[in-house]
Amino acid sequence: MWQRRTYDHRHLVTLEETNLVGNVYFSNYFLWQGHCREHFLTEHAPGVMRALREDLALVTVSSRCDFFAELYATDQVEVRMSLGAREANRVTMLFDYFRLDGAAAQLAARGEQTIACMRRTAHGVEPVEVPEELSRALRPYEREPATVAAARRA
Repeated sequence: MWQRRTYDHRHLVTLEETNLVGNVYFSNYFLWQGHCREHFLTEHAPGVMRALREDLALVTVSSRCDFFAELYATDQVEVRMSLGAREANRVTMLFDYFRLDGAAAQLAARGEQTIACMRRTAHGVEPVEVPEELSRALRPYEREPATVAAARRA
C-alpha cells in the first residue's frame, strides 16, 4: 500500500464557474489545477515563481481529468496535489478534487498534469533540468510505502 502527502488548496465554487445546467463546467477543473500548482510554488518554491518572470517557462505538455461526481455553486472543494513522477525536465502532478461536506469528503474528480521545464532563449525554448528549489519542494510529496509513512509519524 502506498501513501502520498498532499498539498491542499481549498476553493469555494462560484456561479461564474457553472454552466446552464448548474454544475461546474469541466474546464474549471483544469483552471483549479493551475491555481493549486501556483499556490504551491508561491509557498514552497518562490524562487521558481521569480524565475518565471525571467527566462524559465513551465510548459504544460499534458493534462487530464476524470469526473466522478458533480460540483455546484457554493460547494467547498479541496484540490489535493501530490507528485506523480519527476524525470529529467518533466514533473507530473496528481490531483484529487474533494467536495467538503460535513465530516465526509467526497471524491468528485481525479486529474493529472505534466509540465516541462524550459528556458526561453533568443532561438526559442530549450529543455532544462527541474530547478533544484522545485525538486527540494517536491520531495515531501513523493509516493512512499505506508510502512515508511507510519514510521515517520511514530
